[in-house]
Amino acid sequence: MIDRLRPVLALIKGDPQADRAVPPTGFTARLTVFTAGAMAFLAVFALALSFATGRVADRWAEELARTSTLRISAPEGQAAAQLATAITVLETTPGIAEARALTADEQRALLEPWFGPDLPIETLPIPQLIEIIEEGEGYDTTGLRARLQAEVPGAVLDDHTRWRAPLVDAAERLRALGWLVLLLIGAATAAMITLAAQSALSANAQVIRVMRLVGAKDTYIARAFVRRFTVRALIGAAMGVFAALALVLLMPDSEVAGGFLTGLRFRGVEWIWPLLVPLLAAIVAFAATRHAAFRTLREQS
Repeated sequence: MIDRLRPVLALIKGDPQADRAVPPTGFTARLTVFTAGAMAFLAVFALALSFATGRVADRWAEELARTSTLRISAPEGQAAAQLATAITVLETTPGIAEARALTADEQRALLEPWFGPDLPIETLPIPQLIEIIEEGEGYDTTGLRARLQAEVPGAVLDDHTRWRAPLVDAAERLRALGWLVLLLIGAATAAMITLAAQSALSANAQVIRVMRLVGAKDTYIARAFVRRFTVRALIGAAMGVFAALALVLLMPDSEVAGGFLTGLRFRGVEWIWPLLVPLLAAIVAFAATRHAAFRTLREQS
């Protein structure tokens, strides 16, 4: 076990002699730190947006899954009787916790976004709406529709299936989009760090040549570059995550329906994900620098 950990410990400890081959400051250092910080900043917000939109879509889908609507269209003389019969049918149906007819004010509020606040709802032939709240495993939709068709001919049951399915699909796509964005951020980080490492190796070609003359192996030289760039990426990513989390904490924490930007704070175990970003950035930098170092050293041989 200790033998397996020795390369990792050597990478962390470093070698002062080998580190001289890597410029401690300059363009490549600033580019690596800035790239890692910027990409980590974007990664945290990609995670926050993915989780927030997923929560909103899940909440909408759950709320729609527990409610249904019954619409009654009947002649004026039969409306009250059909409403009473429908309420009786719903209240005696297993799986329904509550059935309540919406008031005129509530129906006016539903129509207000399309027709304005002054809609004379009392004088219009608007169907009566009944809100249905489910309980337990819910009710038998097919059986209830058959019973309503027999006892309340003017009733139309809407179990919100056509509204719920697109929201569930949207939640899954948003989560997939979040992971895709993170993969693109990781790829961009690897590309930029690879360019920075190649630039540093090319700029120090003379130093590397001298080190080879005194017996230094390519593994010894590459380890110095890998360590320096990995540490730079870790520091830059940590700074980017800290800045992003500070801004996330400043965002309002209210869960307003329809407002994706009002619930960007992470919840519970979601806080683990942004804290893992610096570690993931260091792993990407390690792999990218190691590949670039050995390839460039082979080319300089």
